[in-house]
Amino acid sequence: MPATLLLDNGSTCPESTLALRRLARALAGRSGRAVHPVSLLHADQVSAGALDGQGADTLEPWLRRAMAAGRRDFLLIPLWFGPSHALTRFISGLTAQLRREQGHFQLRCAPELCPLPGGEPRLTEVLLGNIKGTAAALGLAPRRLVLVDHGSPTPAVTAVRTWLAARLRERLDAGAVLDEAVMERRPDYDYDFNGDLLETVLHRLAAVDPASPVLLPLLFLSPGRHAGPGGDLSAICARVQSAVPGFRVYPTALVGAHPGLVEILAGRIAAGACFPAEASTSG
Repeated sequence: MPATLLLDNGSTCPESTLALRRLARALAGRSGRAVHPVSLLHADQVSAGALDGQGADTLEPWLRRAMAAGRRDFLLIPLWFGPSHALTRFISGLTAQLRREQGHFQLRCAPELCPLPGGEPRLTEVLLGNIKGTAAALGLAPRRLVLVDHGSPTPAVTAVRTWLAARLRERLDAGAVLDEAVMERRPDYDYDFNGDLLETVLHRLAAVDPASPVLLPLLFLSPGRHAGPGGDLSAICARVQSAVPGFRVYPTALVGAHPGLVEILAGRIAAGACFPAEASTSG
């Protein structure tokens, strides 16, 4: 049986690693298999003291230790919504390097969370559940919404947000309007496919109707620099609300906090043997 790694991009925010560990424990309980929480990069910069006394694992040193201990079969369950360069370039490059140094081993990588063109309908249900949960807690009907993600220089990643937004529009009540926004984007015209920055979209909505609240479905998995307490997203909402008295913005829960995500990931583990392995080399 392959060693199963739940892999995220990594963050210098301690809560991101703690959230990854919680998700890995839930996934292990659901799948009946050991699941190792590992980050691609960054997380090893966080002190062990901020992580309940246990430093974070990152991919390259984790794989080296595992192979030194005799493991040669690995299954990666990636926590990316779309085909980020981390998946399409970084991991394959690292795998090739390790095979040159370490010899034969097998690594299978599950698809991203919302592989297009088919997408992942269960992810739509997760986002819809978060929208309804936030709306119910506030006692309001979701009429104005902005689906916000990190932003990417890769059109195929933005296409995932667009696909999910289209599915959500089909499920929202009549009269609800869903916009899209990003936290980061490059200023060049070549990156207009990302759409507008969140602050720009919120100011536009506030100018049209400052009295109607806006819900922000978050296309983020875990707390970090953007999402979560004290993140950029909260600061942006606070700035716009301060500039426009009476205007209110309410972020939903994170995708990683919804139990439906565990079901999606458990399905990836169950299908692990079906994922193609990269060609192995030796010597």
